[in-house]
Order: sequence, then C-alpha cells, then structure tokens
Amino acid sequence: MSKTNCAVYPGSFDPPTLGHIDIIRRAAKIFDELIVLVAESSRKAALFTPERRKSLIEESLGPVSNVKVVIHDGLTVDFVKKMKAKAIIRGLRAVSDFEYELAMATMNRKLAPDVETLIIMTDEKFHYIASHTVKEVALHGGDVSQLVPGPVVKALGELAKGSKK
Repeated sequence: MSKTNCAVYPGSFDPPTLGHIDIIRRAAKIFDELIVLVAESSRKAALFTPERRKSLIEESLGPVSNVKVVIHDGLTVDFVKKMKAKAIIRGLRAVSDFEYELAMATMNRKLAPDVETLIIMTDEKFHYIASHTVKEVALHGGDVSQLVPGPVVKALGELAKGSKK
C-alpha cells in the first residue's frame, strides 16, 4: 500500500470519538492514502481490545476508499518508515494538548527526519470530547450519543451493562 502521498494517523482510539472520525475524514481528503494506526500499547489499560477498536473505527467511518485501519505495537515512526509515508497526522483539541504533541513531534523528527508531523485542529464542536471522559461518562450510564459514533455508543452500552452484573 504505500503511495507517494501517504500519511499515518496514530492513536489509541479507546474509544474512537466523533473528533477522531472528523480528523480521519478531513485528512483523507488531503492524502492519497491515510493509514489509521491503532496503537496496541501495554502502557495503558484499554477498555477495548485493539481488534475491537479497529472494527469500531471501520464501522463508524463507513467506506472511504483511501483509508485503511491497522493495528501496530511498536514505534509509530518505524511503521511510518516501513510504509514510506510522508507524514504523521495528529489531532489537537485544546492548548493543553500542545505540549505533549510538541514533545512527540520533536522526538519523531529526531527518529525520522524525513517524516513531517502535521497537526489538524479538531472541529470546534468536538474540542471538549476526550476518550477518557467518554469512557467515564459511559461506564456511569451517561448519554454519549453526541460524543461518539453509533457503533461506539452501542459497544459502550454493552460494556456498561456487563459491568453492572
């Protein structure tokens, strides 16, 4: 898969939010190919398995011919270099995200000088949505239908029901 105009959008996506889907759709308009990279990280206690997060993104996104969703365990820059991608896409919700993203972009630049990090500002209607708060609201029975796509609402509801047993 590695066309000349390819980018990688990495994240934990636990769970995928409307903000994530918005960034995927917008980045897909810019690049010939966009690879959404679901991180399989042992550092974070995930609500969903990487396979489930991948399927939730695919279900939420629907058919977009130039987007592929994959799971990866390891350094994002290693995957980016392997795919011959030109850029890493990062979403930015608020100023509070900037410091983390700057440090990550700087490290990635040291590891892969030919790969650019491009920031896409989240649409203003999604600025307040963060995966960790979505999880908290959903697991306490709150309505997340304005925060995540339909397939994720359903999956979170099933998890919440299971945790009450």
